[in-house]
Amino acid sequence: MIVRILHEGQYELSAEALGRLRKLDDELMEAVAAGDEKAFAARRDALVGMVRSEGKVVGADVLRESDLVVPYADISLEEAQKLFTQHA
Repeated sequence: MIVRILHEGQYELSAEALGRLRKLDDELMEAVAAGDEKAFAARRDALVGMVRSEGKVVGADVLRESDLVVPYADISLEEAQKLFTQHA
């Protein structure tokens, strides 16, 4: 599975990580919808951290479609709300 962190790059993660990653992504979206800054920051950091720690960097010369795109590491709640509203 290929996961892209916006403004950073792509990582290849194992299929076993998918369930945990989806759960974190769902929790992140709940925090965005609720406008909960504290929960958003915690979920964002956990999500990006998991991709970085469990993923293997995909070289920039490899062109593969991403299965999942996650926000960049320092995105604010307000920026995330705008981004997700534009792509809904």
